Amino acid sequence: MKIIIIGLGNFGRSLALHLTDNGHEVFGVDHKMEKVDLLKDHIANVVCMDANNEYAYKVLPIQQADLGIVAIGENEGSSIVTTAILKKYKHLKIVSRSLSKIHDTILEAMGINNVVHPEQDAAFRLTKQISFNYALDYFRVDHKHSIAEVFSPHSFNGKSVKSLNLTQKYSVSLITVIRDLKNPMSSKKNPTRKVIGLVTGDTILQKGDILTLFGSNKSIMNFVKKR
Repeated sequence: MKIIIIGLGNFGRSLALHLTDNGHEVFGVDHKMEKVDLLKDHIANVVCMDANNEYAYKVLPIQQADLGIVAIGENEGSSIVTTAILKKYKHLKIVSRSLSKIHDTILEAMGINNVVHPEQDAAFRLTKQISFNYALDYFRVDHKHSIAEVFSPHSFNGKSVKSLNLTQKYSVSLITVIRDLKNPMSSKKNPTRKVIGLVTGDTILQKGDILTLFGSNKSIMNFVKKR
């Protein structure tokens, strides 16, 4: 996928590097040359230009691009203008970073359905990690439900999934299990892990398993506390 990222601050730069690592062709844009220089050797192409200048977009492969991401994080007005310019390219899917509630409202009025709040999302994840204590990672499904990765309790070792009655006892559903592979070349600090796939009632849990659970935030928190 060809992706144009406008705004190469911490969020935009990190996004550009991760997307490149995942095989996408990324074109980065920023009006500050020092930010452009940081990425020039790491992504497909990077351009120093004023994203609020509609005529400057001629230097970008925007007609061939699949996705435009507005990652500007310093200037709300500039972000809105940039989004408005990208909206003129009807084929382009747009993701825009929002900086405030009113920014959300403006983007909604512009018809932008894909809006991200990196600072809020990071704060939410940290809050959940602190609140849930033993959880390794979280994905918020909505305000009341999450998908969480937690270490399997020692008391679960050697037991089948159906014998644990997770739904009845804890009101959570087990999606899958991440398991350490027995690899003599891997160290304890960097174990080789694999998702075992579809979990059945006959799946036997092992020491060191990581459980991927779905449930309400309250149910997951209660499960973690009881582990």
